[in-house]
Amino acid sequence: MSARLGLAVSIALTHVRSRARQTLVGVLGVATGVGFSVMMAALMEGSQRDFITQLVDALPHILVSDERRHPSPQPAEEAYDAAAIQGLTTKAIRPGIKNPFAMMSAISGWVDGAVAPSVQAKAVVRFAGRDRTASVIGIDPKREGEVSKLPTQIRQGTLADLYRASNAIILGDGLAGKIGARVGNVVSVTGGTGQVLLCTVVAFSHTGVASADDSQAYVLVKTAQILAGQTGLVNEIRVKAQDVMAAREIAARIEAETGYKSVSWQEAHEDLLSAFEIRNLIMYMVVGAILLVASFGTYNIISTITHEKTRDIAIMKSLGLTERLVRTIFVLEGLVIGLIGTALGFALGLGLSLAMGQVAIKSPFMDATHLPIYYSPLHYALAGAVALSASLVAAYLPARKAASLQPVDIIRGAS
Repeated sequence: MSARLGLAVSIALTHVRSRARQTLVGVLGVATGVGFSVMMAALMEGSQRDFITQLVDALPHILVSDERRHPSPQPAEEAYDAAAIQGLTTKAIRPGIKNPFAMMSAISGWVDGAVAPSVQAKAVVRFAGRDRTASVIGIDPKREGEVSKLPTQIRQGTLADLYRASNAIILGDGLAGKIGARVGNVVSVTGGTGQVLLCTVVAFSHTGVASADDSQAYVLVKTAQILAGQTGLVNEIRVKAQDVMAAREIAARIEAETGYKSVSWQEAHEDLLSAFEIRNLIMYMVVGAILLVASFGTYNIISTITHEKTRDIAIMKSLGLTERLVRTIFVLEGLVIGLIGTALGFALGLGLSLAMGQVAIKSPFMDATHLPIYYSPLHYALAGAVALSASLVAAYLPARKAASLQPVDIIRGAS
């Protein structure tokens, strides 16, 4: 068996070398397909991961609010399946999470990560005759750095500057630009209860998400409580998990144990993540199409070799070579072209990825300075597997035809 395989390999290599120009074209076709497939996959996944990272960093991984996902069931609904009560006017409930610090302590006991309190308040920020609605977030600067990237997103100041001025406020840079405020200016902040505070701008924040930068401002927890008109209010708990991808499961457990609505970053951006799944499907279809086109080159080469070697096939079969062995010879020729092309394609893909990673980006709307490239062995494995599979299939079809030819028909010129 090993002698027959050695003979098949020797004949296959002889055929490949004898058609050096066609072999080179086939190899370059496979290499181009693999190289551009690897580059495209690295670029698209890199951009996706970069965008998801910005989404994750824009907010804590989990936000626990004082809302309930579903209204409390009425006693009659619990007692009778047929009962359905709607339109009830419920009694006014004091906003805020009950015993927030006890809840934070309980969550910290089992969550691998960090927890911090927060106060959400709606307000109108006014400066120089310009008004803008804003979401004012009361934070504890000492804890906030453990649950979000806010300390690294501060511009022209630090998070600790909230302690250094009376009613200090950090404005999103987009919001500051809309009202024309600068660091050191005093802005008027009017809360939902009508409470008016004069706040000193001590810094700007820049998350990279325009919707957040245009509408968010940060103050101390006590300042936000004054704006909300409720001392001791904590209406949101911010949680950061060490395992980012486990945020959905952690949020579900927090909600089950506390009853308060817990939203993970995956749930908050579920529509975008769904769009990424479609984007990935399109990417793999395009990559597959590129490799499929490259496989036609291999098919053409093996078909040409088969046509030109018909008399050689007749001689080999007359000497006792079986159809299986003849078929193996031509399949090996396709495999050789596929292997060499795949190896060169890996090098080409790496080179293209490195070159694309050096492309500079200068845009006021992006923090990235170069195209995001993600290097993954999976990209090379998938491209190589598809390229080799396509080469084998492209080689098998003419190989099967070649093996089925009868020596007498070839010699008589019937085929």
